Amino acid sequence: MTTERATLTINEIYHSIQGESTWAGRPCVFVRLTFCNLRCNYCDTAYAFYEGEKMPLPEIVERVIGFGCPLVEITGGEPLLQKNVLPLMSMLADAGMIVLLETSGAHDISKVDGRIHRIMDLKTPASGECERNLWSNIPHLTQRDEVKFVIGSRQDYEWSLSKRCHAVLFSPIFGRIEPREIVEWMLADKLEARFQLQMHKFIWSPIARGV
Repeated sequence: MTTERATLTINEIYHSIQGESTWAGRPCVFVRLTFCNLRCNYCDTAYAFYEGEKMPLPEIVERVIGFGCPLVEITGGEPLLQKNVLPLMSMLADAGMIVLLETSGAHDISKVDGRIHRIMDLKTPASGECERNLWSNIPHLTQRDEVKFVIGSRQDYEWSLSKRCHAVLFSPIFGRIEPREIVEWMLADKLEARFQLQMHKFIWSPIARGV
């Protein structure tokens, strides 16, 4: 099938502020794909499990470019569940976009275009999906990629210390742990990592969609 005829099931496409990662604070277009095979117990986008409509790849690219923003993130759901996300990301990069991919640690990242910035969300014990991490992904990470750990407890923090690689992001589970606790642990351990909050949850309602 040619890329002109290929489709993806899309949950939403919108323009907002990047709330996480080393790209936080920058205007960004988000392309949220439908479907996820994980069920993290803190998931804030369960609506993306099933809601969505099929769109041809060229139409998606046109929509993204139409926002006039050079930064785009492909997210979900789990984007890598749909094989046509690979040519979509390449098409966006060909168009001169800076492309971020947010993916769980449960799917093969080796086939992703080398121009893409991969943000891999390794699942900590508190997620309930820790056993789904695909550890063979680690050797494929490069200096342009990032690894995120969503922390819900001291156990998660200790677990994450043994799994660190490249640009490391520590993020609290919203509403479950005080952010200050993680910061204090990091300072005490003189940890070379980046603490982050989900910025969009403080600008808008924590349950707002399309932001």
